[in-house]
Amino acid sequence: MSETETSNKGDAVAMLGAFDPTDGANRRPQEYYDKIKAKFADERDLRLNFRPEGTEQFNSNLEGELKRFGEDSYNKEKKPRDALTDTVEVLFIGGGFSALLTTAQLRNVGVESIRIVERGADVGGTWYWNRYPGAACDVVAYDYLPLLDEMDYVPRDHYAKAPEIYEHCQNIAKFYDLYDLAVFQTTVTETKWDEEEQLWHIKTDRGDHMKAKFVICANGPMSKPKLSKIAGIEKFAGHSFHTGRWDYDYCGDKLENLRDKRVAIIGTGATAVQAVPKLAEQAKELYVFQRTPSSIDIRRDWPTDPNWARKLKPDWQAKRRQATIDGPQLTPEQQAKRDKMDPEEKLQRQENANIDHMMWIHQRIEDIVEDKQVADSLKPWYMFMCKRPCFHEDYLPAYNKPSVHLVDTHGQGVSEITAKGPVFDGKVYEVDLIIYATGFEVQKTGIYNQIIGENNLEINDYYSDGIRTLFGMHSKGYPNLFIMGGYQASFQFNITDVLAVQGGHIANCIDFARKNKYKSIDITPEIEEWWVQEVINHRGKTDRNKDCTPGYYNFEGEDNRRQDGTYNGGFNRYVELLNEYKGKMDDVFNIVKEA
Repeated sequence: MSETETSNKGDAVAMLGAFDPTDGANRRPQEYYDKIKAKFADERDLRLNFRPEGTEQFNSNLEGELKRFGEDSYNKEKKPRDALTDTVEVLFIGGGFSALLTTAQLRNVGVESIRIVERGADVGGTWYWNRYPGAACDVVAYDYLPLLDEMDYVPRDHYAKAPEIYEHCQNIAKFYDLYDLAVFQTTVTETKWDEEEQLWHIKTDRGDHMKAKFVICANGPMSKPKLSKIAGIEKFAGHSFHTGRWDYDYCGDKLENLRDKRVAIIGTGATAVQAVPKLAEQAKELYVFQRTPSSIDIRRDWPTDPNWARKLKPDWQAKRRQATIDGPQLTPEQQAKRDKMDPEEKLQRQENANIDHMMWIHQRIEDIVEDKQVADSLKPWYMFMCKRPCFHEDYLPAYNKPSVHLVDTHGQGVSEITAKGPVFDGKVYEVDLIIYATGFEVQKTGIYNQIIGENNLEINDYYSDGIRTLFGMHSKGYPNLFIMGGYQASFQFNITDVLAVQGGHIANCIDFARKNKYKSIDITPEIEEWWVQEVINHRGKTDRNKDCTPGYYNFEGEDNRRQDGTYNGGFNRYVELLNEYKGKMDDVFNIVKEA
């Protein structure tokens, strides 16, 4: 297959645009689709009835006996150092792709005084923490890995694996000289604006009291582990850990220590889909506890063709990224056909095409999984993209192994953990190891950190009546502060596309302030209100969010304010607006000039 394809049919980025309402008529009678939609609703209600508390069913405040689930399992000893009390121009909270991409663009406008403060012991963000066996990215590597042109690097495979991604992060940090000022194994606990100094004061768990002119929250949308609130987690007599803190000391580098172990993994989301096949190869017995099945599509992977890589011309990745921003290009005939279509007919065709795809996923499960009851349990009953889509060739075949057991909890989840193991439906599953694949706190501004702006107002209190930003990056009353990868920004399955354009915008804003000798820039209330209304106007066109089975895409089924979500006006339009307002910054910001 040609490497010149931006993606393939099994890739999530391609699938997001796969449901073209102009592409033919329904393949089956409408009654067929209506019955399946009713089944989707029944399965959603089943989940909601079991866990009506929404996001409160999870716990991310891992303290006391649960503290170990959030601790660094890769570098357990903190390197001693003196507390810092200096001042830098730009300080990043977090050392993942948000910081690395933005730093590259800050360097281009002459910013040298840059500090990264990172909870882990190195850069990498999610790729520092998520080193579970089988970890890889579901977005084509030539699109996902950033700064390939700048780094003169071509990924090894069509889909990059976690070790390569982590190594790429390290190489970016070296290339842009980020290690000199970086502070690792450090958690920011307070970021407070000093009105008199026009500086941010940053405190950490290492006794630091640093200052910075600009602060960029680069924690990432999912960085704080969470556990389901299952009674008895602390009572388990065996070993346990979270997938984001994988314990290779216990498991062995190749999981060889699990050959005589009975293992339970709780959760069947994207992480478990990648980890289960590796666990199935080594564990004596593997019990997979499922509440809601993931949709498992095909991921066609192959090594990068060296001849294709050798022929790449300068700026090859930039051109791929621009093609993503431009979006699918319709012919005049296709556009005319789409324009003439009744909105209700268009929506119904999109839904029916979506259902056709999900039924194809069902058929694939039937074709692969030998046990009919297990196959039926693995079938997802919801629209594609209601939950994060997964792509794997080895996950479904793992259930054909006699040592692998699916424990389908039918939406209920594990009821408790005893000293011997998990309990469901009155049965205790005796195991030696429990692995929690229960995910992360999603898009919470601050994470471990209190962000206190003007009038001593913490940012989540400011958001108490609804999130308020400009482009998802600025909030009124928090001068010189930028938030990356949060709500009210555009959503892309390939998050590095979003981070790249956000990083460029942030660099432009800081460059604007530096060139004009401004102490601080803070958005006007009028521009903030405009963006809040833009977000609202581009959300809620359908009830798709409420129709979906609970998951982190829809706040676990909770009702949420229309502004508390992503900007759905299209990535192309989001980029256009960022470019448009690059020339209007005097109208966007209230400014404090240097004396």
